[in-house]
Amino acid sequence: MPAHAPHARLTYLGPEGTFTEAALRTLPEAATHELFPSMSVAAALDAVRNEDAVAALVPIENSVEGAVTATLDELATGRPLVIRREVLLPISFALLVRPGTTLDDVKTVTGHSVAQAQVRRWLAANLPHAEWESAASNAEGARLVRDGRFDCCFAGEFTARRYGLEALLTNVNDAADATTRFVLLGRPGPTTAPTRADKTSIVVWPTEDEPGALLALLQEWAVRKVNLIRIESRPTGEGLGRYCFSIDAEGHVSGRGVSEALMGLHRICRKIRFLGSYPRADRPAPPAGQRLTGHDFVEAADWLSTCLTGDDGDWEP
Repeated sequence: MPAHAPHARLTYLGPEGTFTEAALRTLPEAATHELFPSMSVAAALDAVRNEDAVAALVPIENSVEGAVTATLDELATGRPLVIRREVLLPISFALLVRPGTTLDDVKTVTGHSVAQAQVRRWLAANLPHAEWESAASNAEGARLVRDGRFDCCFAGEFTARRYGLEALLTNVNDAADATTRFVLLGRPGPTTAPTRADKTSIVVWPTEDEPGALLALLQEWAVRKVNLIRIESRPTGEGLGRYCFSIDAEGHVSGRGVSEALMGLHRICRKIRFLGSYPRADRPAPPAGQRLTGHDFVEAADWLSTCLTGDDGDWEP
């Protein structure tokens, strides 16, 4: 039996003061559960698998840097987990220093490697001679600055007070409107109800490394008019040239198009892992132009049955 009741605990990629914690605190569950940090994506997901927490929030994608590969790889291995919901958080960095530090004093800089990618041009223009060393997280970078290991770090402005630092500069971003997508992961259970603005996530392993293998995967979605929002290849560790594919598709597993595509993939793939159907955080407007619905598939199936039975009830003179 776990030391703590898992239904009362949520974990996140820590330490305290990360953007992941800020994203988690936007959810209503944050007000009713104990929150505790995990020091890596793997540790956060293992806390759920080991029933030390009911769910974990981790980053999965950034609008500047792309996929968070540690999360993709963890979701493809180990005991299965499913996505319950997603959170989109605008990301803006502050330059945090110990009180009294000026920009001229800065010789060493730290932060998460993903943060470095989002402030690279600013660093080149304003601190061209500063030495960068990556930290495990932005909040860990703040702790290292507090302890005197580095002169400054890039982190959320809200992190400063927690580590006794001050924001020397704010809104330090190479790209405006940078956003990180986070996912709340739990143990497998009943799928959340469809909302008409959903995503379905899976990982698939092609049967063979041969010409047309990727095309065959894509055709299962295309022939059913299911839009793919994201597709990423990741090495399987089984040798060079062996990949699995992490996929986000538009729609819910209960919908005819998505469910038929998944069954098609199950027939042609070596392995498939269902990562959940869940509400989209952005809830986009329906796309312009024709988009097939579940009703369209039902009508098509009804028509096919008349072909098999010989019923000509739809004939019109």
